[in-house]
Amino acid sequence: MRLSAMGDVAMTVPVLRALVNQYPELKITVISRPFFQPFFKDIPNLHFFAFDEKERHKGILGLWRLFQDLKEFKIDAFADLHNVLRSKVVRSLFALSGKKIAFVDKGRAEKKALTRAENKIFQPLTTMFERHQFVFESLGFPIDLAQPKFPPKAKISQPEIAAIVAQSKNTIGIAPFAQYDSKVYPLDLMQEVIDALAANENQTIFLFGGGQNEKEQLQNLAGDKKNVINMAGKISFQDELNLISNLDVMLSMDSGNGHIGAMLGVPVVTLWGATHPYAGFLPFNQTLDNALVSDRKQYPQLPTSVYGNKKVAGYENAMRTILPEQVVARIAEILKR
Repeated sequence: MRLSAMGDVAMTVPVLRALVNQYPELKITVISRPFFQPFFKDIPNLHFFAFDEKERHKGILGLWRLFQDLKEFKIDAFADLHNVLRSKVVRSLFALSGKKIAFVDKGRAEKKALTRAENKIFQPLTTMFERHQFVFESLGFPIDLAQPKFPPKAKISQPEIAAIVAQSKNTIGIAPFAQYDSKVYPLDLMQEVIDALAANENQTIFLFGGGQNEKEQLQNLAGDKKNVINMAGKISFQDELNLISNLDVMLSMDSGNGHIGAMLGVPVVTLWGATHPYAGFLPFNQTLDNALVSDRKQYPQLPTSVYGNKKVAGYENAMRTILPEQVVARIAEILKR
């Protein structure tokens, strides 16, 4: 099983949990970058194989080495959940060796119809979770995702953070960034959201991001508010996952952080700019009520992109149609439950 970007990897986790729960006799090997190993650490009968893209498994010869390395696990079937050039090469080698293979259909034609400006077909597409289901079903393992099981809340190893979580009535995570600007809620509006949430002293807001630039911007958003804590660069990725699993709600863009929260069983509110949940990337087990989208009456070409990498002139302010009070109200509604 071959996986790549953070959101892509996180979206496979609930499906794999269901797979091992419903077929406990299966042994699974997941192939992905070493960084993503913490996603899978508590899944029984699952072995993580680190893909060394820079040295051992680099290039065509490296993919041959990967195939040879995987032989020792006596693999009977290969599920390609990424369907890109490298994974196609490896799955072809397995097919030539007589193994069963299956690969994900990403639905590129339907997504193009959803995002094009002319003759747009605006309707919900098959979700990525359903697409992953189809892969395993074609290998003989149909999966039921209707009653998912999530891991228990993880232990937080930092005593000061654990104490803050224990003493807070509500814990809220906010991940205000995404890979592309067209998916990022304007920071002045995000500041309004944070200020409104922080006004309740019984609530603690944890801010998540990576890199020096995001770290500085998060610090500006936190300001001197005692119940807003910038976590960027302070803890390991594993510890970050442990903290997220203890949140009461997560606020995210259409980004990997939203999928991380969802795979851990945390309610996730997502904000959508150039993209739209109809493309199939609504986080796992979340309702469309939790996805706040930009106004299509003002911006009728939305969604303009599947991944947010396409800029459309005049659409730079589309996310300003999502009002801060809408975001705060949705979070409050979830916390009431």
